[in-house]
Amino acid sequence: MKRLIAFAAASLVLSGCSTSTYLKLPEDSVLKIKRGTEEPLAEGKVTRTPLSWSSAGGIPYKIEQNGEVVQEGRLRSSFRPASLFWPPAGAIYWPMGFAYPCYDLTQKDDQRCSAETLQALKSKDQ
Repeated sequence: MKRLIAFAAASLVLSGCSTSTYLKLPEDSVLKIKRGTEEPLAEGKVTRTPLSWSSAGGIPYKIEQNGEVVQEGRLRSSFRPASLFWPPAGAIYWPMGFAYPCYDLTQKDDQRCSAETLQALKSKDQ
């Protein structure tokens, strides 16, 4: 029983300290999230620290090719229920995360990936 409780507590702690998604980007490009350090992110799985309330309207990003910005916008965000249980006061400081399991930024209208695109990104990431 103690092991089960320890496992549940460890799972809660680990789920509360990150948010992740998969990204499909245009060829030869990198994505930079305009929150905190703007590290270049490649296509595939992206895991980062949760975001603050300022990202409730969307997570600002830019896509660069050869050092030039080719696209800017906001990734849809959502409230992370795990932040309610993350001390100290996770819901106050970093309650926001990625809304979709996958974003296809090669399209103009809908950022959501198709099931086939998500599967391809997952298999490429392994």
